[in-house]
Amino acid sequence: MTTQQVIRRGILQSFDSGSYTATVLIIEATNYELSGVPIATSVDGTSAISGANCAVLFFDESNYTDGVIIAVYNASPTPPPGRITFLTSPVQEINAVTVPANTISTFTMSSPPSGALGIIYAAFFTCTLAGTSIYIAPHGGTIGSYAQIGNLPAANATSRGTGIVPIDASGKIDIQANIGNCVVTLYCFGYIF
Repeated sequence: MTTQQVIRRGILQSFDSGSYTATVLIIEATNYELSGVPIATSVDGTSAISGANCAVLFFDESNYTDGVIIAVYNASPTPPPGRITFLTSPVQEINAVTVPANTISTFTMSSPPSGALGIIYAAFFTCTLAGTSIYIAPHGGTIGSYAQIGNLPAANATSRGTGIVPIDASGKIDIQANIGNCVVTLYCFGYIF
């Protein structure tokens, strides 16, 4: 007995980015819903949105549990699929805020788009003490494990740094000043999806 491979049309119901699987409604099978269906890694996770049409390859036409989603189409994600979206002009998220020394301060970005996983930033700070630096991390992350800016060469100097930092689902980041209180300004130049 030989098995016949077949491609069926479906509608993506939900997507799990952790396991890279989805729940899909198979149209030709009188609206049969399958869960835990793997998605080809060539499909960008930002395109795997609920309601999108998809093509499901079944390796055995008689076994609907042995399939993979090979394409997603007619999806209109916002923002458009991609890894990075740059802003036409930067957004000042933090404006000359004093961050106390050796204390983690939490900041919420003003309006990250839905699905944003991180920001592209430029941060500036000044301090009255030489040797000061700041850490920037995702909210709740290990503060010293992400980005460090500074080691001021002199008192009242300004240090600048750029980078990428993850944000949580609420758009929050943490900043910690080291050695002395710092006055921090941060601009967002884009988002990572």
